[in-house]
Amino acid sequence: MFGRRRMSASLTKIHIKRIYEPPKASDGTRILVDRLWPRGVARDEARIDAWIKDVAPSDALRRWYSHDPEKWPEFRVRYITELKHNPAVVELQGRAAKSKTITLLFAAKDNLCNNATVLQEFLSGGAAAE
Repeated sequence: MFGRRRMSASLTKIHIKRIYEPPKASDGTRILVDRLWPRGVARDEARIDAWIKDVAPSDALRRWYSHDPEKWPEFRVRYITELKHNPAVVELQGRAAKSKTITLLFAAKDNLCNNATVLQEFLSGGAAAE
């Protein structure tokens, strides 16, 4: 099982942010956590430190969810299950452990119901990680 090691929130601050928002120095290490490259964002202007697309929800889960708010609770459960068995979580944890602050970047329009919020909670050892 992957992703068993949890990061302490006191060691690494984990923020989330839409990739369309301007980068700030306070973002720390900027990591894109979407499977697909965001529309309208030039790769040379994105100012990301890493793109860990394999930590994103599977293609099947992403297509099933389709950002339907009614499916959000079930999406969270399914995505957490994927994260518990995803080797890319270890890569993300390793990058995060080297930074005081990381910002998980996502393209979804919904700032509350998206994969980055679940991933932030999972990495912080919140209820999603249990």
